[in-house]
Amino acid sequence: MTHNIAYFITPHGFGHAARASALMAALLKIDDSLRFHLYTTVPQWFFDHTLAGHFEYHFYETDVGVVQTNALAEDLAATVRKLDEILPFCTDCIGTLMHGMRQNRVELVLCDIAPMGIAVAQALGLPSVLVENFTWDWIYAGYVEQTPELARHISYLKKVFAAADYLIQTEPLCDPRAADLTVPPMSRAPQKSRAETRSALGIAADAPAVLLTMGGIRWDYTFLRQLFALPDVHFIIPGAVETGLEKRDNLVLLPHSSPFFHPDLIAAADAVVGKVGYSTLAEVYHAGVPYGYVTRSNFAESAVLENFVVRHMAGLPIAPAEFESGEWVAKVPELLALPRRKHTQPNGADIAAAWIMEEIGG
Repeated sequence: MTHNIAYFITPHGFGHAARASALMAALLKIDDSLRFHLYTTVPQWFFDHTLAGHFEYHFYETDVGVVQTNALAEDLAATVRKLDEILPFCTDCIGTLMHGMRQNRVELVLCDIAPMGIAVAQALGLPSVLVENFTWDWIYAGYVEQTPELARHISYLKKVFAAADYLIQTEPLCDPRAADLTVPPMSRAPQKSRAETRSALGIAADAPAVLLTMGGIRWDYTFLRQLFALPDVHFIIPGAVETGLEKRDNLVLLPHSSPFFHPDLIAAADAVVGKVGYSTLAEVYHAGVPYGYVTRSNFAESAVLENFVVRHMAGLPIAPAEFESGEWVAKVPELLALPRRKHTQPNGADIAAAWIMEEIGG
């Protein structure tokens, strides 16, 4: 018998979708009869690596998050405008989603961290599970002083998030609360060996390689020429081209959507450089490779993530201006010299999946 689960996923970058994918993959390891109904605007292809054949995609704007001008900068005025359009959730929107979920015989609603799913679950009388290391009311509170208009949405969102039947918090935690379950970082697991991925990329087994990643939000890599100054180091750069795989001397340029699974790229690299975000941190943490993390002083989650890297990972901080200018390239030898730091802690996705099946699955 097939059991249907709805998952509402914020489109704020790819990080929440990656965490949701990790949890769904872990649930499928326990029961491969599950079928997921994904409500999000994150591209459908993103979920194919982990969920192929086990999900139905519903393109639906369920959440705003924070509008970005690029991977490191927010547009707060645009964020307020979008929030004004979507909040409070309209009765017709909730009704449309209810109708579709009834037709699909949905039995459980998961949310990362799109609150609309909680509102729909309440209306249907279905159990809801909120998976988070922060909620949007907490993030918006950090911007209220400079953008007071956000205040009118914080209390509403706080009530919606509080209405979830179950709360799973994932480390690193931004706002620790009384949760039903707290787990270590959730991460998608690699599917191929380091050797397989390197062979497909055209990188020798013993050649140093660095992965650049900006978390699914497009970035203009203006410093590519500076990477030629380290000809012995291979740089793997997803999102640098529109299609295919392009080799330029020591550069391997990939599109956002490529046959390469992102955790496989991390496992094939000797170091990762990129924006400090939840899913990148979690996947680098479980891989144990050094992390050159680009800091974001204006986004409240970043300080928590940075502190986690300092305490538990091998890493070097990179300031945004340093990253944009390419000055960080001079730090690559130091980054590659850092020892790997493997962890014995289990994947939080496996713990959360087992708990969901035991506590709610029946």
